Amino acid sequence: VRVGLMTARVLLLAGPSGSGKSHIAGRSGLPVFRLDDFYKEADDPTLPLSAELGIPDWDDVAAWHLDRAVAALARLCAEGSVEVPTYDIAQSRATGASVFRCDGATTVVAEGVFAPDIVAACRESGMLADAVVLVRAPWKNFVRRLTRDLAEHRKPPLTLWRRGRLLMRQEQGVVDAAVAKGCRPVTAAELAALLGRC
Repeated sequence: VRVGLMTARVLLLAGPSGSGKSHIAGRSGLPVFRLDDFYKEADDPTLPLSAELGIPDWDDVAAWHLDRAVAALARLCAEGSVEVPTYDIAQSRATGASVFRCDGATTVVAEGVFAPDIVAACRESGMLADAVVLVRAPWKNFVRRLTRDLAEHRKPPLTLWRRGRLLMRQEQGVVDAAVAKGCRPVTAAELAALLGRC
């Protein structure tokens, strides 16, 4: 089934790190496009640094290839498949590539912290189905994020703790910015129901 001139459209899913975006999207049965796979590599000279932590600022949109992510989504919606990088957060670099397919789905969930930054581009291209930001308790997000990052050995434990506390303080600003860029705030239950209708 084609949607306009496209095989699929995109539901952008934003939310603070650790809010459960990937988990809820993964349970929906819809194809889930990982926007985080478009992060820049650690040796990229354009990678911004965190003034507070003295490490790459992975929460700054300048740490991410926005143009490549939008181009990949456009090709996916038009052709039904696209080659995407496989990004290893622990190594801070792409370690390979794979082909992402819609597999007949007419809605693809594109999730990541930078989803709000491509709402306008997706809307202008006609591939935007919806844009939402998941809102949950900051302290619960802190616990979920720390547990996940430690289990996956994403960064040294002290770095994860310090970064997690900083992110918790910034969380309301992240949600407010997402709303300002065109995302609707939703609870976990509302998100699950929305994805179930797609």
